[in-house]
Amino acid sequence: MSKEIFSPATLPPPTGYSHIAKVNKGTLVYVAGQVSADASGKMVGEGNFEAQVEQVFKNLTLALEAAGATMADIVKLNTYLVAEVSQDDLPKMRAIRDRYLNKEKPPASTLVVVSRLARPGWLIEIEVVAAID
Repeated sequence: MSKEIFSPATLPPPTGYSHIAKVNKGTLVYVAGQVSADASGKMVGEGNFEAQVEQVFKNLTLALEAAGATMADIVKLNTYLVAEVSQDDLPKMRAIRDRYLNKEKPPASTLVVVSRLARPGWLIEIEVVAAID
């Protein structure tokens, strides 16, 4: 597999993400948006943003493993936060994210604030694309 993750000097300096993920060969794995639910579907961390973020990254790890990939294979990450999540909570999310992702070459990423997610109480949803051999 051949993939490049980089940020050209001609774009604004990124903070915790890369501008470009280029996959030349390999298999792409698309993981649907993961939320803070356990294997039984029960919400984890109701009202607790950090607990929800942790569960989302656990679910992403499990989904990627089921497809033969790892968190290191992620080339694109889309994060959706509900509007009630405070800007002050973003460093908490980044600290958890940094435990799971490659901080030296983080994936291309997008963060979007939405009015709500599919179920009341969910505060965050993350979908990813991974590239594997």
